Amino acid sequence: MPIVKYPRTVEPLWTEWDRKAQKCGLRHTIYGVNRDHYTGEWLDNLKHGKGTQTWKSTGAIYNGDWKFGKRDGYGTYSIPDPVTKEYKKVYSGWWKNDKKCGYGIKFYSDMEYYEGEWSGGKRSGWGRMYYKDGSIYEGQWLEDQHSGQGMLRLTNENRYEGMWKEGKKHGLGKFFYLNKGQLFEGFWVADIPKCGTMIDFGREEAPTPTQYPIPK
Repeated sequence: MPIVKYPRTVEPLWTEWDRKAQKCGLRHTIYGVNRDHYTGEWLDNLKHGKGTQTWKSTGAIYNGDWKFGKRDGYGTYSIPDPVTKEYKKVYSGWWKNDKKCGYGIKFYSDMEYYEGEWSGGKRSGWGRMYYKDGSIYEGQWLEDQHSGQGMLRLTNENRYEGMWKEGKKHGLGKFFYLNKGQLFEGFWVADIPKCGTMIDFGREEAPTPTQYPIPK
């Protein structure tokens, strides 16, 4: 009976190279064609788990959690100082689908920062903003603007407590003029008080009280 010999099947070289190129698990630094590089964990060729990404064009660094190629979980984003070249933290907190989401702190400058809730990369929910002029807003946010119930305290200790809409006083609110010992309580529309009542409040302790008290 004749013996039939079948030719040996040999995989082309590219299949072996492709198999070796598949990234899964912890890997050394991987460089992109634009010189961005990533060091950390992978799953099915996607950044997944713990890892550090560096962007060559800006020098920015993200260190934290990844999920299927996107920042997802807890992480810190930093950029180099243009003068000292030392890295300074810009944002530290939670991410979802490559955007800030959940609780986090963002530094806008050395004198200005926000701590609170985020959604879709914008300040949304409860949060506190420290402005560089010394004023502080604490309350509700919606898409990067004061919206809902909140309090704004100015540098001279005067403060507004009440409703906000699209970053402006809107609705019922109280404005405490502690520097002159008065309180206005009323209704606001787009930062303008439309109607309300002004009374004396803490006039004895005010640094610059009005010349005459308001008649009861």
